[in-house]
Amino acid sequence: MSVWQWIQDQVLGMKWLNVQIGRGLSLLGLDTGGRIGGSIQFFLYDVLKITVLLCFLVFVISYIQSYFPPERSKRILGRFHGVGANIVSALLGTVTPFCSCSSIPLFIGFTSAGLPLGVTFSFLISSPMVDLGSLILLMSIFGAKAAVIYVVVGLVIAVAGGTLIEHLHMEPYVEEFIRSAGSVDIEAPTLSRQERILYAKEQAAFTFRKVFPYILIGTGIGAVIHNWIPESWIEMVLGGSNPFGAVLAVLVGVPMYADIFGTIPVAEALLYKGAQLGTILAFMMAVTTLSLPSIIMLRKAVKPRLLALFIGICTISIIIVGYLFNAFQFLLL
Repeated sequence: MSVWQWIQDQVLGMKWLNVQIGRGLSLLGLDTGGRIGGSIQFFLYDVLKITVLLCFLVFVISYIQSYFPPERSKRILGRFHGVGANIVSALLGTVTPFCSCSSIPLFIGFTSAGLPLGVTFSFLISSPMVDLGSLILLMSIFGAKAAVIYVVVGLVIAVAGGTLIEHLHMEPYVEEFIRSAGSVDIEAPTLSRQERILYAKEQAAFTFRKVFPYILIGTGIGAVIHNWIPESWIEMVLGGSNPFGAVLAVLVGVPMYADIFGTIPVAEALLYKGAQLGTILAFMMAVTTLSLPSIIMLRKAVKPRLLALFIGICTISIIIVGYLFNAFQFLLL
């Protein structure tokens, strides 16, 4: 356990980096125990930590993803039926793009190809909510137990949500241009190892350029929460004294647009200030799965009734997860 704790703190959490930044700021005459110095330290530490994790994780996941182009993913999903297909689809979502807006074009492609609607929705729910990157990032803040259970619960939501949509036979509520599009099977070229590495590098660079502004915004918000907002305020709104904390977190998270990299510094600051674990995770799930831009994009592909069902399934599931994590927080942290 001591070895794992060291990995969690020094490798994933990079606490050594925080110490070095603190020493550097002290040499410059800044008091890191004060609000200004503490905010600068928090900002620099989280930006550097998340950026390093971002580039490394996107490179590794993109390399894995190079083995699962859309054509191959479609063939894999086509081999399974029933709940098994939903499970495979949810698992496939863990090696796809990080934000919901990037997942929707793949969802549309899978649906146009004739895959069962419930299967494609399991993918759509899983892809932004749960991925290999989220597991590592959450471990760096909340620990291994909370991170693993978060991923498992996210997969359960994806499978259950897709299965429910399948049983409700919502196919008529997919826009006609998607249902009638059909698909053209284009065989994906076989890539060499060097080409896969190049692809992974390009994806890491592209994702960095796309996500970095949100990292800066999220870290800035986290620095304000961490050093300027009184702990009593956070505990009153998002702590155990407010029974509606998880609901409020979801309502606040939905209008926002970010992926898990942008929400991590906010979550870290909220946890430090006394917010409950489940409330924080509900906020992160809402931001990554139900962001307003992704809902607008999805509306182009499905009709209002199916869109409302998707939002309802995700919202209710996320709120329930929030309360469950709050109830068992003492076992996870």
